[in-house]
Amino acid sequence: MTAIASTSSTAARRPGRAASVALWVGQILVAASLLFASVPKVTLDPMAVEGFAAIGFSATGTLIIGLLEIAGAIGLLVPRLTGLAALCTVALMIGAVIVTVVFMGAALAVLPALIGVIAALVAYGRRHTVVELAAWVRTRR
Repeated sequence: MTAIASTSSTAARRPGRAASVALWVGQILVAASLLFASVPKVTLDPMAVEGFAAIGFSATGTLIIGLLEIAGAIGLLVPRLTGLAALCTVALMIGAVIVTVVFMGAALAVLPALIGVIAALVAYGRRHTVVELAAWVRTRR
């Protein structure tokens, strides 16, 4: 009886095949968006640096944000890290939306908000990977 209950609870935690495909599509879209957005930041493109300077970020801050975007993109494509990477991407996009609305207007915040919503859906759909990652880390101590 315990094995059956354990199996059914595991099945309830993991998405079905169609949901898994949809989540992978979302993960790839968000990862591609993050990689695309990171290029001018990590190459310290003068326009990106000027744009971030206008809102109070240094070139180092611009580079750090670009590196965080690359880390998020990689994490979204590593199965064990997808849930955590999606959660971190949601946090990053919340910051992007707030800064964009305050300094540039709400119209320009649509894209980071959309990426944040997709990342939130991925985080919810892959929440079991966060639990599994935490369990794996605990066993490594």
